[in-house]
Amino acid sequence: MPVPSTTPDWAFEREHWRRGHFRVAGVDEAGRGAWAGPVTVAAVILPGTAQDYPFRDSKQLPAALREEYAAEVRRVALSWAVEHAWPEEVDRLNVLGATHAAALRAIARLDPLPQALVTDYLRLRTPLPLSAPPKADALSYSVAAASLLAKTERDRLMAELDLRHPGYGFAAHKGYGAPAHRAALGELGVSAAHRRSYAPIARLLSGEADPPRLL
Repeated sequence: MPVPSTTPDWAFEREHWRRGHFRVAGVDEAGRGAWAGPVTVAAVILPGTAQDYPFRDSKQLPAALREEYAAEVRRVALSWAVEHAWPEEVDRLNVLGATHAAALRAIARLDPLPQALVTDYLRLRTPLPLSAPPKADALSYSVAAASLLAKTERDRLMAELDLRHPGYGFAAHKGYGAPAHRAALGELGVSAAHRRSYAPIARLLSGEADPPRLL
């Protein structure tokens, strides 16, 4: 898989720097669309030196490169934190509410705390100045860094869930609605790792005979 041609920059961070907010945290999530496992949110404050990094949108990178870049994020960041919204919280709050709650927990754990935020279209309720453009993980170094931590940490957890709940293939499809996942649900039923409020899972739990369809 080639490295994506789109190179992030510091445009969104510079808008905050110009207002005197020099600790800008990038925030991104992984797993919102999955049927199982957590939504994982990372927050990262990079040094505000406007230097170039190799960080890119994690979804567009091969796994080995994601791991390499995630290690670099942890090495260079002024501060970083990762939080999870597990299926129970997703079912209780809905996926957007749970994502926002996990994001605010991650931001609160940063030390030093941020003075402003750039998110990938997450319009968080926060007193901090906030930029929330779409596709920010491809446009902002800070958000790209957060996407790398969120993706690699969630992938690690899905591999653990694969061992805890064998047969579903979590390590391969990461809990998304792949054909192998749908087939496993038809054979094994719903596990404790699944989001029971999601329509395909809810249909199974209600006794619908057919395996769940793609959302």
